[in-house]
Amino acid sequence: MAVITELLDDLRAESRVLDDLVAPLPDWAVPTPAEGWTIANQISHLRWTDRLAALAARDPGAFTEALRGARPDMVDEGAREPVTLAQWRASRAELAEALTALPPGVKVPWFGPPMSAVSMATARLMETWAHGQDVADALGVTREPTHRLKHVAHLAVRTFGWSFAVNGLEAPQVPVRVELVGPDGERWAWGPEDAEDRVSGPALDFCLLATQRRHRDDLAVTAVGPAATAWLPLAQAFAGPPGPGRGQGRP
Repeated sequence: MAVITELLDDLRAESRVLDDLVAPLPDWAVPTPAEGWTIANQISHLRWTDRLAALAARDPGAFTEALRGARPDMVDEGAREPVTLAQWRASRAELAEALTALPPGVKVPWFGPPMSAVSMATARLMETWAHGQDVADALGVTREPTHRLKHVAHLAVRTFGWSFAVNGLEAPQVPVRVELVGPDGERWAWGPEDAEDRVSGPALDFCLLATQRRHRDDLAVTAVGPAATAWLPLAQAFAGPPGPGRGQGRP
């Protein structure tokens, strides 16, 4: 329970950062770097996904049934649903309640592999941070990096194999060491210390890369070894098909 409680606290904190950006706006029709998506679409997408995640946690059968007749563009359709600040806040609370009530060890269905409450909370934090980056870029705001980036980076490392699979490629069967520098100068690491394939750089840059919010050439992330080098252009911490990414020099 301590892990999920900590994660949900961090998810609430990340959501409040975005909430503070959008709450004062007179309208949410401002375009964001995600092609065709306004700030309203970003918030609507987060609300739509929160509600689906809560449904998966509370009633897996109903979630599976909801996906059975889903259209290929259901994510974009969800982002076009009208949304208010109160509705988004309510969906966040609903999700936290559903994940808190989920028994330890129980996994819920999702668009990719089934997820535990901890994995789901981590994924929601990653999405909130990533879509929050789109909103911040649209408003010309620079957000202060926090320790919460470690959750985003952890998910990015965990989705190493997924990044290859979603592109129709077989993942290299070799260990990769990831060494990042957090916002306060702390060192975060995953993978065996003696791995020949290595990725290193600032945690913020790695997270921007893995959520495809910046082009690799605009980031101080380095790779050594064939597996690590092949991974970085494909890195994708989110579910669904490969994203289009961002052009060089653009948010």
